[in-house]
Amino acid sequence: MNFSQIIDLFEKDETCCAAVAVAVGAFLLGVIVTALCSALVCKSRCKCGAKKRAKSRGASAADSVFENRHPVLADGSVEIYVGNLSYDLKDDQLLKEFEAFGKVTSARVITDRRSNRSKGYGFIIMPNRAEAEAAIAALNDKEILGRNLKCNEAKNQR
Repeated sequence: MNFSQIIDLFEKDETCCAAVAVAVGAFLLGVIVTALCSALVCKSRCKCGAKKRAKSRGASAADSVFENRHPVLADGSVEIYVGNLSYDLKDDQLLKEFEAFGKVTSARVITDRRSNRSKGYGFIIMPNRAEAEAAIAALNDKEILGRNLKCNEAKNQR
């Protein structure tokens, strides 16, 4: 059977055309249903879906089980979150700002992996709670390199 004979069959028998149309429609419907089911599974099982569910329940995305949190420091040190940093601020400059209030174990500005550009926030670890609280009180809303810092104790995982 050649191509022209197949076309002749379709022209002569309209039920065959209808059957082909139904088969193509069913195939496309199957593709659409599969895509929708995949999206629903994604929402229920992956990180992006967990954040969306948390927001829809009225919870914040930070309450999500999948959210990355910093572990509690075993030695009793205080981890300080520093936000609204200038993109030009480096680790050593951040360290100097906090060293004025006491001993600093570490200071790091969080950077993007691909571009190595600052994300605008960082973390400080100070071993003494009183010094850390003094630093937070003094540096919160202080202008450094044209930006007002936002400092508070990091919300550690419990």
